[in-house]
Amino acid sequence: MYLIVGLGNPDKKYLNTFHNMGFLCVDRLAKKLGGEFNKGECRAVTCHARVNGQKVIVAKPITYMNLSGESLRELVNKYKIEQGNLVVVYDDIDIPLGNLRLRKEGSAGTHNGMRSIVQHLGTTNFPRVRVGIGKQTPMALVDYVLSQVTEDDHSIVDKALDDGASALLDFVGGADFDKVMQKYNSKK
Repeated sequence: MYLIVGLGNPDKKYLNTFHNMGFLCVDRLAKKLGGEFNKGECRAVTCHARVNGQKVIVAKPITYMNLSGESLRELVNKYKIEQGNLVVVYDDIDIPLGNLRLRKEGSAGTHNGMRSIVQHLGTTNFPRVRVGIGKQTPMALVDYVLSQVTEDDHSIVDKALDDGASALLDFVGGADFDKVMQKYNSKK
């Protein structure tokens, strides 16, 4: 069983912001799986699907970004998810806009949603997909990540979101995460 969690903020005003790249990516994954987010559980909306006989749960916590770990811990406990079968998808300010970076483990860095997850899970040992939003403006960080993605920016991040969803689909389809990283990590 796999749990794929996209990070973001649930209010409509945050729908198309840089900080919601995790939500946007898992929305595309759900579409590729032929599913939809139609179940509320563990303070998240979820999409349930099967790939090659394996159950796949795609989740978007509704706890707001900074409390994502609360929902994720509940989901991990409810479904008894193994660490290697949990993948978290989120935006990363330290990666150039539109680039994609997959890692098998790592620190939370400066990301408050990831800090919450690490705190609640007590480990950094789980795969993640980071979608680059590299700050290209002098505005304050909080203002930037919560700003709307412009049409020009969407054309840049669109491929990263599609590739992120495809990478996740490859992984839940049985591909080794190292091979998925080699295939999808941006080299820009």
